[in-house]
Amino acid sequence: MYDKLRKDAEIIINEAITEVLPDKAVKEALKDFKKPEGKLIMVAVGKAAYTMGKTAAEIVDIDGGIIISKYNHIKSPVENIICEEAGHPVLDQNGIDATKTAIELVSNLTDKDEVLFLLSGGASALFEAPLIPLKDLQNINTQLLNCGADITEINTIRKRLSKVKGGKFGNLCKPAKVYSIILSDVVGDQLDMIGSGPTAIDTSTCEDAKKIVEKYHLKLKDDALYYLNKETPKDIDNAENNVVGSVRQLCEAAKKSAERLGYDTEILSDHIDGEARIAGKELGKFVSQTYSNYKKPTAYIEGGETTVTIKGNGLGGRNQEIALAATREISNKPIAIFSIGSDGTDGPTDAAGGYIDGSSLSRFENLGIYYREYLDNNDSYHALEKIDGLIITGPTGTNVNDLTVALILPEQ
Repeated sequence: MYDKLRKDAEIIINEAITEVLPDKAVKEALKDFKKPEGKLIMVAVGKAAYTMGKTAAEIVDIDGGIIISKYNHIKSPVENIICEEAGHPVLDQNGIDATKTAIELVSNLTDKDEVLFLLSGGASALFEAPLIPLKDLQNINTQLLNCGADITEINTIRKRLSKVKGGKFGNLCKPAKVYSIILSDVVGDQLDMIGSGPTAIDTSTCEDAKKIVEKYHLKLKDDALYYLNKETPKDIDNAENNVVGSVRQLCEAAKKSAERLGYDTEILSDHIDGEARIAGKELGKFVSQTYSNYKKPTAYIEGGETTVTIKGNGLGGRNQEIALAATREISNKPIAIFSIGSDGTDGPTDAAGGYIDGSSLSRFENLGIYYREYLDNNDSYHALEKIDGLIITGPTGTNVNDLTVALILPEQ
């Protein structure tokens, strides 16, 4: 029983990820693209930048460009394109240097030129020209990542401390036009929040930023406070933004895969948020209370992005916490719950996410492990590692939020 659940989980993960790889979406977005009269410059940023940029370079004649992605995400050189890797989730000097190169590539363009901008999740850290010292910006990013702020709140702050976020990169490209192809990792596909919206009009305000600082008691220096009071561009007339992939597509792909395996399948939500451990426990409780009603294999699917408030000093990510938090709820039942980041990276780990089933609690107990201690220490990685509960995919080449699935087998 549990072997079947694990095997089905692996099939659903592989098939769902394959369906949302960005090469197909980029090809579709560029099928009617016409090269401008002048130069065409490509800038691709984010965790999916390599796949997106390589695909685009094979389709259209690009005069020069740059791909900026996370370390170990660029697989091989791309002809005529600069390829750089940088830090994520906390930016580093490599990201700043690569962004400087991108700005130089789009400087001094004319109205006959065009910028092909390929954006995916992770760009907020990877694509940066800071208005304050790097060390201070790293500190602010770390505070935001650790306090439980959601992606919208984090990016509202980031935009105001940057020369390229919040529509500012679009303005730097003027008078050239910008054609943006966007892979969304933000719930609701809000343009100005995906990668902090380098080419999108910012809908957030200085007042929003101030409220976030107060809510999380962020410690900021005077220069950061100064820039939080400077408004971002509210009028960008040279950029066309196109979202070509999102978490809804990921959920639909997982549904299709689960149904092919014989599961009655329902998508519960494609916009879950809040604390990861609460989301995991609630899903576990829901399927545990209802599993005995099912006469056929059943699957429930959720997509979105939860948060983790860091209180311990362990290692893990939001998807691993979702899985671990469901451990007791589904104990001794024919149920599995797994959760992954579609990019193949969950938090600061090499795991994409975590897997738990009805046998996990007894396996923990047989090893003398109290899983709640690991959960409370934000150490889901090491707990799951001990029972082969880590899901390792490596970089997937895409990034469209997170996928959580509960699989239920009928009682024997």
